[in-house]
Amino acid sequence: MMIEVKNLCKSYGALKVLRDVSFRVAAGEIVSIVGASGAGKTTLLQIVGTLSRPDSGKVCIDGVDITTLGDTALSAFRNRKIGFVFQFHHLLPEFTALENICMPGLIGGRDRREVNEQARELLAMMGLSARADHKPAQLSGGEQQRVAIARALINSPAVVLADEPSGNLDSRNRDEIHRLFFTLRERLGQTLVIVTHDEHLADRADRKIVLADGRIV
Repeated sequence: MMIEVKNLCKSYGALKVLRDVSFRVAAGEIVSIVGASGAGKTTLLQIVGTLSRPDSGKVCIDGVDITTLGDTALSAFRNRKIGFVFQFHHLLPEFTALENICMPGLIGGRDRREVNEQARELLAMMGLSARADHKPAQLSGGEQQRVAIARALINSPAVVLADEPSGNLDSRNRDEIHRLFFTLRERLGQTLVIVTHDEHLADRADRKIVLADGRIV
């Protein structure tokens, strides 16, 4: 099992955001998480992504109980095992597309030449080889998001977590990004967990998890 979430609870003061949430995601599975605003979707994704800690319960990713790791070990685990794609791409404006993709690999201490080679392969997979030396401001919204997806894949993560990955795009680019996720699964065997308001994307996933008031319904 690639991800196992067990009895997860999280509160902010008196506000209970997650209430006893449990689910599993198999390797190579695409799972969507849906629900109204305030249902706890982003909080759940942040905990699974090691960006936030739960009050109780546990999360295992690729056989590791991440809730037992200290901050340094957690940071190293996140860099190696988890790829993130957000609604807003968060590319660094002063760096080229290629340099942005390389960043997590270099932060992880990998060989620069190897990282560079892999980044070029990912750019080709995204159909962006000709854009390698362009900075984010020179790219369209759809191209920027594809660069962000390539960046999420540079360390060959166990899982990619996406939070409203197409929420900021027009319909043509949105459809392109959706198709890309399924291509990644076919070509790389990638496991994906996607928080989305887009019913079309949610319904295409292998499985849909519906959250309401911090619980799975």
